[in-house]
Amino acid sequence: MQEIACHTMQEGEILNESHSEYPLYEGILYGGKVTTAKFSKRLSCSIKHLPLRLKFYFEYDILKAIETGVVKDPTLTVNGKIFLEGLVSAENITKAFEQLI
Repeated sequence: MQEIACHTMQEGEILNESHSEYPLYEGILYGGKVTTAKFSKRLSCSIKHLPLRLKFYFEYDILKAIETGVVKDPTLTVNGKIFLEGLVSAENITKAFEQLI
């Protein structure tokens, strides 16, 4: 799969899919369709250069979000834990993932 420039991520997409040597994380982005689309585009720009893969899903159901402990729109969970809340900057997304790996 050819690497794509900054883009709105698709349901089930794996960012950096061709790098099987990178660790695989699972991300779920909770929130409304507009805010999650904006966040996912920032996410694709912010971490595409990092040595990790991210399998990506959207969750628009507010009840499922509440059950998970989500209180802000949007919120990204990684491997089942709240990771980033709100429409954070690309720089903050990069920093958070650098600390994760």
